[in-house]
Amino acid sequence: MALSSFDIDAPRWDQSTFMGRLKHFFNITDCRTAVLPDSRLDEAKALVESCRAGSVPPGTTEEQLHYAKKLYDSAFHPDTGDRMNIIGRMSFQVPGGMAITGCMLQFYRTVPAVVFWQWVNQSFNALVNYTNRNAASPITPKQIGVAYITATSTALATAVGLNLYTKKAPPLVARWVPFAAVASANFSPPLSAVKGITQVVISRITMAAPGMIILPIIMQRLEKYKFMQRITFLHGPIQVMMVGAFLIFMVPAACSLFPQRCSMSVSKLEPELRDSIVSRYGNSVQQVYFNKGL
Repeated sequence: MALSSFDIDAPRWDQSTFMGRLKHFFNITDCRTAVLPDSRLDEAKALVESCRAGSVPPGTTEEQLHYAKKLYDSAFHPDTGDRMNIIGRMSFQVPGGMAITGCMLQFYRTVPAVVFWQWVNQSFNALVNYTNRNAASPITPKQIGVAYITATSTALATAVGLNLYTKKAPPLVARWVPFAAVASANFSPPLSAVKGITQVVISRITMAAPGMIILPIIMQRLEKYKFMQRITFLHGPIQVMMVGAFLIFMVPAACSLFPQRCSMSVSKLEPELRDSIVSRYGNSVQQVYFNKGL
């Protein structure tokens, strides 16, 4: 095929199906791309932009274009085209998430440990949320601060409250406290359209649930064995690695639950936004489209 007519922005896989979206997110959440130097990412961006302009360098193969687009999607914001900070990229979700979640599951017994790791987790989530925000809808520093404080305080209140409440409960119940705190925090910051934020919340909880629900059961049983009792210093690293095994699949699977490009009827928008669209375009615009974020 003539690469000069290659549409690099056309989805490589059908984004109207779950399997198509799953392949796409497996592609862009590949954690190996997180360690590539900025120079390599900039080269990929330059190749993508050249292809968009219809000027593909001689000798470039279709596979090279697909790989350049993979790097571009993994490191540059879809709305602004700016390079995202490494911690907020989806390619960092597995290594970042496995380290923090593993520590939350390991250090759940004392209130100071619960407070510290929930704060670390919510700070990480806040950075991911901001990095992958819908840049077409500006967010003020005040909104960011309110969302961060609300989510963090909700997670801390839930975690500390349940931690104290479960002192006399079976040990397994106490191990599920971190998940309850994470889930509650995800419901607290409604910064975008209800439809978009609801889908993001469902995806985030789905992403965390298997590791944070199943892994405590596994560890509860493993810790009864004598060999595990002799290596308590390895329980943390073991949980980190096991969480990673869950997240390698669950990050792309959770992101694939809903289409990235959402649509909504103008009649269902907030009054101010609806009136703005009607005053500018009349009744010719019936649907609006937006990037729901991640």
